[in-house]
Amino acid sequence: MKKLTFFILLILSTSLYAQKFEGLALTPPMGWNSWNYFGCDVDEAIIRQTADIMVTSGMKDAGYQYIVIDDCWHGERDNLGFIQPDPERFPSGIKALADYIHSKGLKFGIYSDAGWKTCAGRPGSRGYEYQDAMKYAEWGVDYLKYDWCNTEDLNAKGAFMTMRNALYAAGRPIVFSLCEWGNNNPWEWGKDVGHLWRISGDIAVIFDGEEGHGTWTSWGVLQILDMREGIRIYAGPDHWNDFDMMEVGNGMTLSEDRAHFTLWCMMASPLMAGNDLRNMSQETREILTNNEVIAVNQDPLGIQGFKYLKKDELEIWVKPLKEDELAVCFLNRGMATKKIEFNWEDHFIKDDFVHKEYKFDQTEYQVRDLWIKKNIGTTKKSYVSTIASHDVKLLKLSPVK
Repeated sequence: MKKLTFFILLILSTSLYAQKFEGLALTPPMGWNSWNYFGCDVDEAIIRQTADIMVTSGMKDAGYQYIVIDDCWHGERDNLGFIQPDPERFPSGIKALADYIHSKGLKFGIYSDAGWKTCAGRPGSRGYEYQDAMKYAEWGVDYLKYDWCNTEDLNAKGAFMTMRNALYAAGRPIVFSLCEWGNNNPWEWGKDVGHLWRISGDIAVIFDGEEGHGTWTSWGVLQILDMREGIRIYAGPDHWNDFDMMEVGNGMTLSEDRAHFTLWCMMASPLMAGNDLRNMSQETREILTNNEVIAVNQDPLGIQGFKYLKKDELEIWVKPLKEDELAVCFLNRGMATKKIEFNWEDHFIKDDFVHKEYKFDQTEYQVRDLWIKKNIGTTKKSYVSTIASHDVKLLKLSPVK
């Protein structure tokens, strides 16, 4: 009865001006999510083992913080309507699991849905937003991914605002991840509601293509990259365009994994690994923990990259960085190896959105290849290289002092 009384007082005392918790995601969140690899086959042993490996593999040191349980952790609601974990999958309870993750110096995330049921048919949060938020705070949750299945007749912005207000009223700072798939232009209103918002439907283990599932489609890396042209103006510190959890290590080629990771870094997307960390290869670990590539993603300016140039199946993407530096990504979308011969002094890169210009005929830049971690000259000399199919070259340009 005491819990129900507190719940009623919580709702009555919620400010009309409730807001998201500010400053929790000043750079794109980094972590791991269970869905891409495990789907519904998730339990507390897997989550504990994953937390252990995130520490011992070097991922924590590389900046990954969040261990997020996606769908299928839910049990039933109790007689007062409070959600409980599945007793077979999570016999120790969510609080004990969150405490274990926190003991590793990591943060804990969980999943729910704005509808009556989650995408996998577990109890959703519709009508129980404040009770669920209370539970998350009680358990020590740091991150909430909030999905959009079974949401008939709901207004997207309103539904996500309700959960935002509930989280704020519960009092524990929680990163709020809006998983609405981009159907209602969340980039236009998400800044005041959450810290990140999905821009597309689910990703697939495909670099270029799509998978049909009857009533819905999952998308390849390039399809998501191309999907929402022009939305970079809505992203920045504490409010990010989310290009979905990564498929690095889940079955694409090494080149495709490297390109996938690079492009998500260039787009300032949250970096949520989606593979089985317990069994990842050395090559996968090296991709996910490349500190120089991650620094492009985590640059404090928080500027999302953009496509500067396209010639046939070769594209050049650029991302302004702090201290007048610039990340430049050469992407080979084709099936054949391409030769690159790029004369810097013939190009003038301008980003009107952030009022930055790069005039290579006036300023000399040091050129560093971030995948081989080596300086390779300056912009006084043309960049000449070859790039394999579905691969990238990622360079960082720094003004020569």
